[in-house]
Amino acid sequence: MVPFFEGWYDNPDGTYELVFGYWNINTDEVLDIPLGPDNRIEPSELDGMQPTHFLPPPDGDRRHWGVFTVTVPADFGARDVVWTLRVRGEEYSVPGRLTSPPYELDGWAQRGRLNFAPTLRLERDGPEALGFEGIVGGPVRARAGQPLDLTVWADRDNPYQDDQRPILVRWMHHQGTGTVSFREAETTVDAEGGSVTNRVTFDRPGAYMLRILAYNSVPDFEFFCCWTNAYLRVDVSP
Repeated sequence: MVPFFEGWYDNPDGTYELVFGYWNINTDEVLDIPLGPDNRIEPSELDGMQPTHFLPPPDGDRRHWGVFTVTVPADFGARDVVWTLRVRGEEYSVPGRLTSPPYELDGWAQRGRLNFAPTLRLERDGPEALGFEGIVGGPVRARAGQPLDLTVWADRDNPYQDDQRPILVRWMHHQGTGTVSFREAETTVDAEGGSVTNRVTFDRPGAYMLRILAYNSVPDFEFFCCWTNAYLRVDVSP
């Protein structure tokens, strides 16, 4: 299990986002590494949004890109944000830092390619996510073994071109120990935007987090732009 620092970008309010992803080099096995000494972000006050459920690379991709971000203040300077994973006695760490200009990312807008990230909402009239940082919603309630229908809203307002590509919405198990089954691993929203519903089932009680990823096409990941994350907490009872 290899953690990656993808790069950083600045926010309009002067803060910065440090972007992280991972590569599960075992393409057959899913690993669970709970938050704690074996899966930690330092400084500790920035800990908590990293995945604990590590999937093999999805079809068409080499690894999982831009899975979560860490927000740091404008005066963070040259300090490091370090993500550490310990798996079967082996420890892997990656530092994220702001001091390297080649690691600056476009974030949600790539003007040179006329590319712009879709938006995501977890509620019809709820807050809108745009870019890697995304939003966190929930918790919603579910029962173990009973299917739950979840609806998200995706849209696109590309200021650079009339973008007629469909919006691809990928559903993933991000945190929580147990098996999460989706009726569809990926769903599609028309270029004009709209809602899409997926059915999810949790095999056991616990606290979970799902990641919903809206993107334009697979090559976007190689260019580190443009997609949007949203995270939904789910509390599953027996």
